Amino acid sequence: MYKLTPPLVLLLVSLTGCGEEKSAPAPTASAAPTQKAAGSSAAEDEKTAPMEQKVLAEGDAAPAIEMTLQSGEKVKLAEQKGLVLVYFYPKDDTPGCTVEAQGLRDNYADLQKAGVKVYGVSMQDAASHKAFIEKHELPFDLVVDDGAVARAFDVPVKGEFASRHSFLLKDGKVVKAWRQVSPPEHAKDVLAAAGEA
Repeated sequence: MYKLTPPLVLLLVSLTGCGEEKSAPAPTASAAPTQKAAGSSAAEDEKTAPMEQKVLAEGDAAPAIEMTLQSGEKVKLAEQKGLVLVYFYPKDDTPGCTVEAQGLRDNYADLQKAGVKVYGVSMQDAASHKAFIEKHELPFDLVVDDGAVARAFDVPVKGEFASRHSFLLKDGKVVKAWRQVSPPEHAKDVLAAAGEA
C-alpha cells in the first residue's frame, strides 16, 4: 500500500469540488523586491522589479463583461443598475454550494426588497445549471463560465472549479468583496452589506 505524501494529500483535497472547504486566498501582490545590487541604476531597478498584481477590490469599477446565463441569455454587467450580487462557487449540487444557494433562495424575498439581483457563477454547463436550479428551486440565474468571468473578477480557479468568492456591486462599482465566504451565513452577510451600500 502506498503512503500519500502531504503534497499529494493536499492536491486530492483541492480537487474534491465543493464541500465545506474554505476559499482559496485572494491573489496577493508580489513579494517586496530583493535588495538593490551594488552599482545598479534606477532604470535597471525599474526593469527588474517585480510588477504588482492588481486584485479587484472594493471601490473598483466592476468588470465590463458579458455573461451567459443558463437560458442562453446574455447579460452585460455594465448595464446592470442598482445592487447586483455576483457570487462564484465551485460546483453545482455539491454540499457547500447547495447550502450557499439554498441560503440565498430562502432569503430571496429579503434580497429583492433590498434591491439585490443575484447571479451565481460556476464552470459547469447550462444543462448542469438548469438541473441545479430545478432541483433546489433557485429563483435566480446561474452564469455559465469558461473561466473568463472568474478571471475578470480575479477569482482563483483550480482545474474546473472556481473559488468561493462574492462581489456586491452597486451601479457598476464593487461595494463589498468577500474573498472568504461561509456558505450557511452568506445570504445574511449580503443582506447586511446591502443595507450599508
